[in-house]
Amino acid sequence: MQITGAVLEEIGRRRRYAESTPLSVDLLELDPPGPGEALVEIECAGVCHSDLSVVDGNRPRPVPMLLGHEAAGRIVELGDDTTGFSVGERVVMTFMPRCGDCEGCASNGIRPCVPGSAANAAGTLLSGARRLHRDGTDVHHHLGASAFATHAVVDTRSLVGVGDDVPAEVAALMGCAVLTGGGAVVNAARPQAGDTLVVVGLGGVGMAALLVALAHDDVTVIAVDTSPDKRDTARSLGAEHVLSPDEAVEQGVKARLVVEAAGSVPALATSVALTGPGGTTITVGLPAPDARLEVSPAALVGEGRSLVGSYLGSAVPARDIPRFVGMWREGRLPVERLVTDRLPLGRINEAMDALADGAALRQILTMD
Repeated sequence: MQITGAVLEEIGRRRRYAESTPLSVDLLELDPPGPGEALVEIECAGVCHSDLSVVDGNRPRPVPMLLGHEAAGRIVELGDDTTGFSVGERVVMTFMPRCGDCEGCASNGIRPCVPGSAANAAGTLLSGARRLHRDGTDVHHHLGASAFATHAVVDTRSLVGVGDDVPAEVAALMGCAVLTGGGAVVNAARPQAGDTLVVVGLGGVGMAALLVALAHDDVTVIAVDTSPDKRDTARSLGAEHVLSPDEAVEQGVKARLVVEAAGSVPALATSVALTGPGGTTITVGLPAPDARLEVSPAALVGEGRSLVGSYLGSAVPARDIPRFVGMWREGRLPVERLVTDRLPLGRINEAMDALADGAALRQILTMD
């Protein structure tokens, strides 16, 4: 079938992206779903730093590639030998499929799926197939989803079903922002009554971590960011303690749990500095691959501190998305408040500029 999608033509074009247009909205051919796959009509998609990191070259991927990985839609067609889903069901896309058989899948979310990681790097679905084409040439999939499009064929192991009562925008954000930020809180930090938890970096993922942390009534939550606007947003979401990085260091903030979600070395260095004796720094951000952090091993050992990475929030999507949806249904997780703008797919390059400027939490693309 013919679809419309946003294709990354070249990595590393100059900013501003609205002028250099690294992404072109084009017509493509989409194959029918194969065994274990589903054709999904995309309702909306979130614009995430994991998309921007491919555009700016921090995460090189093969091009041309149809970007987008955080989305919700409805199943239109199921391939052969596909179980557990039904036509018409609303589903959330996740960017790390889990085969269920490898060492990574046996780690209960701590490690990513080995075949899933390989497929993501190669720009294929989990099966190794490419279902996207343009003018007779294959177009690569992005993180098994390629959600900046009217339709996508995905492996069902990249999908989690949600009820019709969950709005598409809320469902979409469950697949990355909430799963990554919130997952880091519940799966890696695991706060206990009386804990203090600091979130450093208040983008979409960091704000999601903040919301999930605030859902713990017996935990003190501190929000840290360089942006006054984002600090104001954190305060409006319920954070009682909101500081700039300099203020947090100057005031001697020390916490048992610190979640870093900015994806920058300075933010991670601040996070380590704010971690108290016996505490844990959890990093979910992804700076450039050649970025390096200077840490004192003596301080880690002498104060019994830990520095751990949490990929996709150390989450198992089939387990954790229903948990977060349940929190949303209970009114404890107002995910919709993360949405700062809604744009048509044709304005995708402008959306990348806004994200790079730090001016947005989550922009939602509509496929009208």
